[in-house]
Amino acid sequence: MKNNHDFTQGKILSPLLRFAIPVLFALFLQSLYGAVDLLVVGKFADAADVSAVSTGSQIMMTLTGLVSSFAMGMTILIGQMIGAKNPGEAGRIVGSGALFFLAVGIVLTALITAGARPLALIMRAPKEALSLTSVYIRICGAGFVVIIAYNLIGSIFRGLGDSGTPLFTVAVACVCNIVGDLFLVAVFHLGTAGAAIATVFAQMVSVVISFLLIRRRELPFLMNKSVIRWEGSIIRKIFRLGAPIALSDFLVGISFLIILAIVNSLGLTESAGVGVAEKVCAFIMLVPSAFMQAMSAFVAQNRGAGKPERAVKALKYSIGVSLVFAVTMFYLSFFHGDLLSRIFARDPDIIMASSQYLKAYAIDCLLTCFLFCFVGFFNGMELTAFVMTQGIIGAFCVRVPVSFIMSRIRPVSLFYVGLATPCSTVVQILLCCGCMVYIQKKRATGKGVVSTHLSKDKGKDKENQEK
Repeated sequence: MKNNHDFTQGKILSPLLRFAIPVLFALFLQSLYGAVDLLVVGKFADAADVSAVSTGSQIMMTLTGLVSSFAMGMTILIGQMIGAKNPGEAGRIVGSGALFFLAVGIVLTALITAGARPLALIMRAPKEALSLTSVYIRICGAGFVVIIAYNLIGSIFRGLGDSGTPLFTVAVACVCNIVGDLFLVAVFHLGTAGAAIATVFAQMVSVVISFLLIRRRELPFLMNKSVIRWEGSIIRKIFRLGAPIALSDFLVGISFLIILAIVNSLGLTESAGVGVAEKVCAFIMLVPSAFMQAMSAFVAQNRGAGKPERAVKALKYSIGVSLVFAVTMFYLSFFHGDLLSRIFARDPDIIMASSQYLKAYAIDCLLTCFLFCFVGFFNGMELTAFVMTQGIIGAFCVRVPVSFIMSRIRPVSLFYVGLATPCSTVVQILLCCGCMVYIQKKRATGKGVVSTHLSKDKGKDKENQEK
């Protein structure tokens, strides 16, 4: 495959950037994909629709993130096998993983569609938007298998070092979603339901095109009917790596949902304002998010090749590049949050509420360039249990309590409520620094946990090849 990159030799920064830039554009399009729903609904519907799409999309993002995080287990394993020059094992991982996630998708589809209204009630959706929120969740839930397939394809190709194909598939989905939103919301005035239908349809088109592309490409691993089977050993590996990441991201997502529920209880304007701010945040966090994904693939390949020193250098480069962009995003969000919010809303009260919340996220911009790069590094090194632990500590020991306390201070300020996020990030960065010091000490004494686990995995892979 032409787009496949070997990260285990040569320069570090330029290959990392070549991989991260398509990931960045893909994340931008993915954010645009979600933002278009709110943008079109905000322009052609009322505040109840804005609140419904905001709350409903946040729930779906949390559930989708759960599956995408699980798929990171596949990304890591595939990257290791490519780095270890073992394409046969990579094919088996893809085949077993596809069956596993198909089963997960079927179960979640049934649960989400049946529990749409309870989920909206749990989120304390404003009464004016309760039924609309349920509709959004139910429609997106009905197409959850498609949503899983859409995200899984991207995870597989990133593990191969190919960030170009996911960029193309996201671009296709984004264009289809924009057309669908304008057609169903602006022309036929279907509001929340139209936005949800456009979302599912766009991802369905993207998945079909992705499969057509895959069939025409020469893959760097064996992919036929023989590898598409349920192999317990591979499923357990994916589960071992993906479960901590998924649990961490899911609980972090839950913490944000709790904050959203707290804000929803304050009123319709606050609910819609935070919904708009969250869409803006998806854009201002793009660069560190791109490096987090790039680091996972880069580090996984070098771990597979037994070159952890390259991974550490890549971490330093990633933080440095991310920090440059973080300063710019801080300035725009802190001092011009109202201008950014006007992109997604026309109501002056909603714009004011959004800009208040964005000031807190502006501070977080300066911090996530460190945290996200650390998380990508630790994921690639298979230290996913630590990633889970620091994520849970930050979410439930800091973010949720601080946001709750701030919401009880009168008069309520969304800026103070939003400060819970940077407070959490500071604690998580300190935990990551502590883990990094621990790893360096282990390496210095020749007792690195990473190298030990790697040797065991290589031994098992060799046994599989002999069999």
